Amino acid sequence: MKGKIFICGALIISCVLAGASDLQAQKRMRDYGIKTGIFKTGEYNAITDVPGVTVGHVTKIEGEDMRTGVTAIIPHQGNIFRNKVPAAIYAGNGFGKLAGVTQVQELGNIETPIVLTNTLNVAEGISGLVEYTLAQPGNENVRSVNAVVGETNDGGLNNIRARYVTKDDVLAALKKAKSGPVEEGCVGAGVGTVSFGFKAGIGTSSRVLPKSLGGYTVGVLVQSNYGGVLEIAGVQIGQLLEHYQFQKNVMQDVDGSCMMVVVTDAPVDARNLERMAKRAMLGLAKTGGIASNGSGDYVIAMSVCPENLINESTKTYSPELLHNDDMSALFLATIEATSEALWNALFAAKDIKGYNGKEVKALPIEKVVEYIKAAEVTKK
Repeated sequence: MKGKIFICGALIISCVLAGASDLQAQKRMRDYGIKTGIFKTGEYNAITDVPGVTVGHVTKIEGEDMRTGVTAIIPHQGNIFRNKVPAAIYAGNGFGKLAGVTQVQELGNIETPIVLTNTLNVAEGISGLVEYTLAQPGNENVRSVNAVVGETNDGGLNNIRARYVTKDDVLAALKKAKSGPVEEGCVGAGVGTVSFGFKAGIGTSSRVLPKSLGGYTVGVLVQSNYGGVLEIAGVQIGQLLEHYQFQKNVMQDVDGSCMMVVVTDAPVDARNLERMAKRAMLGLAKTGGIASNGSGDYVIAMSVCPENLINESTKTYSPELLHNDDMSALFLATIEATSEALWNALFAAKDIKGYNGKEVKALPIEKVVEYIKAAEVTKK
């Protein structure tokens, strides 16, 4: 498991954030020489490459059945309620419990951080975000908060009916949010998640456009818990490993859900953010994901361009926006960052055993690298 784990007798106490040594030891797809896409990554190849964005995890691992947690994404470091973030939400497949979606669709902005957790703890996510927002200086008279909370179902490895996540866990994740490298794999809201039959979790990636295309950054963070037939860098990994859904034409579990959070510093509004969000689903498709019937696959897209944050104390709002013709590079950056974030979630995850003795193995990375390298040689 990732992160600091403290043992007291037979008890494994929850860890809230990885130390520097854990992050240094963490291996991602690019660490194995596998690079995809045409655009460069940011310094950390993470959502935190977008200026002002921070991420915090609370990881809950205890006994034999607690395998869950919280991940919080804070889009900028001011008062988000008073300086709202242009945003859009796109449902690739709507089998989910994403809180706050209709107000974002109606108004085109987000007024809280984003919290990710498990399906049956969305209420605690809302409660934590409301308390966090009401406590911000300047919000003393606030009487309505549209908390945005996403989820996936970790009920295979986690005793989800026990509802282990609390409001205090949500507040702790928000408090621990930081910039810089982001821990991935079996942490935060990704502790109990599974993708393509392998252990998955939290993943992140970024792309930076060249100056000639605006120099903007696109960062993506995912909570990966979905199915299909795994592809990595264009190679049919699931089939080569003989490990995929619908194998031998038998119906297998491909449900779960995937939350994708896209943030950019490009000056775009809710309309074009929705267009970017739709492209994140193309990134999911590049990994072999199929947005199955019971999979809640959602994209939350935000722009943190400082000049375009929405201060409702003013009578008018005059953002500067990119033309539609300038969006295509951002679309490709979103596709590249989303697919790599999803792959990083697999590469960073470890074997985990949980509820009712269920064990999910991590991706067999040595075999995967061998297949991809062989494919590269064949192409040459």
